[in-house]
Order: sequence, then C-alpha cells, then structure tokens
Amino acid sequence: MAHADEAAVFNKDEAKVDWHDKALWFVRQKRDKSAHNVKGWENLRDLASAIKANVLSNLDGYLLQFEENAQKNGVTVHWAADAEEHNKIVHSILAKHDVKKVVKSKSMLTEECHLNPYLESHDIEVIDTDLGERIVQLAQEPPSHIVLPAIHKRKEEVDVLFQEHLGTKPCNGDPQYLTSEARKHLRDKFLKADAAITGVNFAVADTGGFVVCTNEGNADMGAHLAKVHIACMGMEKLIPQEKHLGVFLRLLARSATGQPITTYSSHFNKPEPGKEMHIVIVDNGRTEQLSREDFRASLHCIRCGACMNTCPIYRRSGGHSYKATIPGPIGSILSPGIDLKKHSSLPFASTLCGSCSDVCPVKINIHEQLYKWRQVIVKDVPQPVVKKTVLKIAGSVLANSKMYSFVGKSSRFMLKHAPRFLIYSKLNAWGKARDLPEVKNENFDEWYKKRKKNE
Repeated sequence: MAHADEAAVFNKDEAKVDWHDKALWFVRQKRDKSAHNVKGWENLRDLASAIKANVLSNLDGYLLQFEENAQKNGVTVHWAADAEEHNKIVHSILAKHDVKKVVKSKSMLTEECHLNPYLESHDIEVIDTDLGERIVQLAQEPPSHIVLPAIHKRKEEVDVLFQEHLGTKPCNGDPQYLTSEARKHLRDKFLKADAAITGVNFAVADTGGFVVCTNEGNADMGAHLAKVHIACMGMEKLIPQEKHLGVFLRLLARSATGQPITTYSSHFNKPEPGKEMHIVIVDNGRTEQLSREDFRASLHCIRCGACMNTCPIYRRSGGHSYKATIPGPIGSILSPGIDLKKHSSLPFASTLCGSCSDVCPVKINIHEQLYKWRQVIVKDVPQPVVKKTVLKIAGSVLANSKMYSFVGKSSRFMLKHAPRFLIYSKLNAWGKARDLPEVKNENFDEWYKKRKKNE
C-alpha cells in the first residue's frame, strides 16, 4: 500500500495518534531549548555540513585512510557491496568462532540489511539490547523511529508485552519496574553472549577508530564482555579527524533528544588482548546516491531523528506507514534511491513546510530534495489515472486567468450557499476534522483592483 493508505490504518486510533503527535513534539521542544542554549549553534551546523561535504567529495581517500589506520590498530576491515554481502561477512565471522548467541546494540544499518532474520535462519540467537529495540523485537515489529524505536507503544502496551515474553507481573505500565525487569533479562543475555555487534555513529579516518553513542551503555557492555566485536558501518559515517568529533557530538544528542550529550560516547580503537574486532564497511546503494547531484547531501545525515520529531506528517502517520528502514522526511529521500517504484509515494508524504530542513543539524535541504524526487517520480513512475486527470484539469484552470476567475466565483458561491452535507461529504477529506474558512464575496485580485481604484 502507498503511504497514505498505511497512514489511514494508523489514524484509525485517533487517541493514539494524538498521543504520538504530542510525544514527538515534546522531544522537538526539548531540542529547541537545548539548541538555544548553545552559543554559535548555527555556526556548528555550518561547520558540520562543510565537514560532511568534504568527506563525500573525498570519500575514496578517507575510506582507504581509515582502513589503513584501523588495520594498524589490529582491527580486521571488511568491505560489503550490498546487504547480502554484509550479512554473509558477519555470518562467516560468527561461524568461524562457532558463535550461537549474539548481543546487538542499536544499528539502523543492520536493520537496513535485515541482519537479524538472516542470522536467525542460521540458528544464531540475536538479542537487541537497546531497550526500545528489544521492545519492538519482542513485538516482532521493525523500529518506528531511528532514535526512539518504540515511540509508537504506550507503557501499558509494553507492560502486556513483558508479561507475555518475560514473565513479569502486571504493573499498570510502571516505567521503573519495567526497566528493572528488562535490565535483569538483558544482563543474563550479555553474560551468555559469544559475540557483540554494534553500529557506528562516527568513524575517524586519521585514527582508524570509531565512536558508538548510547544512553544505556549496552554497546559497551556487549563489546567488552564478548570475545568478538563486529562493528557495522555505512561508508558515509566517516569524519576526517578526531577533533571533528567535538562538532558532531555537540549536535547529535541535542538534535535527537535535547540532551547536552549522549550518556555514553564510547571510543573503540583496537581489540583487547586475546579478542577480535571487525569492521564491516557497507555501500548498499550509497555510492549510487552519491552520484545523484540533487540528492547526495542526504548522505550527510547523522541519524538524529530531528526531522521526524518536527514533521507534521510523520507525527500523525507513524513510522511504520513508511514501510522503510529509515522513515520520516530523510527516509523519504533515501528510500526512493533504493527502490523508486516501491517507495514512490514517500516524497509526497510531506507538506514541504521546510521544518525538517530548519532543524537538521547538518543542514540537509530535505524539503527541496523531496520536491525534486516528486519531479523525478511524476516522469518515471506511472501515476494513477484519477490523479493525472485532476492535475491536468487543475493545470488548465491555473493557466487560464478567465477560467480561474470563473472557477473561483463558482466555488465561493457553492461554499456559501450549498447545504452543509454536500460541502462536507466524503470528497472533502480536509473538512473531516475542521471547518472551512469563512467565504468572502470577492477574491484577492478583485479586492486589490477595487482598492487601487479608490486610491
């Protein structure tokens, strides 16, 4: 189904939609307060955008530099052209060590590659250790947000879920009790794991190290307890030098949740004695996106989720309605680049209000890229007959001033005198939740001419 159809399913529960909307807007407000407390916030955004642009313009050199320095540190570096190759590489490492139990910290790349079901099909237990990720894993759902993966679930729903899978007692959604029980459950998984898989927030070319940001310390615990640590990173996660981390770490948490910094910003440079560390660098369509001049800036994304928290469409349609690993505005740019036909409805799931671009910490022109995707899609993807017909009629009306004036007068007359049931019919989706504005007797053009005449 197209995004609008999926969103209609989510919108059946109006109370939940309102709650979802308010919860995300609360996070957006926290972001604003945090950003306004930083002197030179806009300068930081400019600097981050420039650093990312530099990386993308010299990506091949930085990747080779990172690989060389990582190998000097004793880290094994792997290259994966696509999701299938990524999954095979990870499985081969685990099979080499006869790994049967894996703990994994949050990684949108592994979600993108569908690593969990792949490993499970090879009889390897994979436990997501981020609390939100564990909740959706138990519910057998994908994350609905890249930072707040279970934002679509109320605490009462989590209560029922934990009763079913963890054997907890009913607690009416008590967050402290549920968190405590999750901690006990996950601690056992950490202690019994044979290997740990993490994502990568930032990889540093001049040191060969990488940084993983968490609020729960789960990446640290998994990586330090297990004998094998596999870090999976998209090739765009590079930054040139370690000093640049100061720019991005100040932007990331503030943009994501309004925090001054993530609770744990963990630096990994080399394996501990007697242990192994692997890094899998993945393309999976990134170089193709890089080749698209209009859309290459989307690879600046640092996965903060700020654009989702502010987007009026995402907040009232839910992440699952996008049917993509990365939902929301930035996902609506990335997903069509992977499969244009499948995700052709996503760039239209936007008001083009520009709020996403306003909050983006690396200044991606998100709403402009969504508009450009629309232009591509209308040319390359067959559109519904009704939509094409309506747009063709609208184009003819807007191109003819006399026709436009006639239609305007007719519409104003109808809106003023037609019965309410006729105006607020099923055809008027906009009027379902709100009244139309009061109708005037004249349009702006008529008002302006009258005003000029009386001057």
